[in-house]
Amino acid sequence: MAAIANSAKAASFTLSRRLVAETLGTLLLLAIVIGSGIMGERLSGGNTALALLCNAVATGTGLVVLVTIFSPLSGAHFNPAVTLVAVLRSEIAATVALGYLAAQLAGATLGVWLAHAMFAEPLLQNSGKLRDGPAQMLSEGVATFGLVGAIAGATRFRPETTPWIVGLYITSAYWFTASTSFANPAVTLARSLSDSFAGIAPASVPGFVAAQLFGAVAAFLLFDWLLREKPAS
Repeated sequence: MAAIANSAKAASFTLSRRLVAETLGTLLLLAIVIGSGIMGERLSGGNTALALLCNAVATGTGLVVLVTIFSPLSGAHFNPAVTLVAVLRSEIAATVALGYLAAQLAGATLGVWLAHAMFAEPLLQNSGKLRDGPAQMLSEGVATFGLVGAIAGATRFRPETTPWIVGLYITSAYWFTASTSFANPAVTLARSLSDSFAGIAPASVPGFVAAQLFGAVAAFLLFDWLLREKPAS
């Protein structure tokens, strides 16, 4: 989902490699999210809390691995909201960000289809799981705000911990937010293509995405001020 501090380091790789890294990383992220949701639901015997726990742990631990591997290559954004913050911080150009966005959306879609194929589910689906209401939108704003803030703090003070911070935060946010913390526009859009445990109805997507982008920008504004070094006198 992100290691913003590595965006400058990632610039040493060709753009094509960075885009492949973003595509592959986002693909694997969605395969983890959807696949673990299907597996958790099948094995939990109707216990929704247990299925959610399985989904959360698999996603959080998977993120630690993915961010560790892909952060030096592309910054490991896997998330348009994180890419937007990188643009606002002048860490990547807007034209590069558009390439990242396309890679993230393509990778997310392919990841959903890969998960469906692994579990012998129909590849093409539409979710019927409505996630509507002010509480859900507030949850997504809070989840994305917290994610961007966590990344900003980790990369400012302990950059080597960023993969763990991201994974642990998302695992926690699965449980303390009413929306189970999508916190990612690409993930949200892709999960509308899966009528599984982790799905979201297409009608619920616009509200989630708007809340996520709002939360990301709010976090950027606050943490840019909060973590700014005092100018040398």
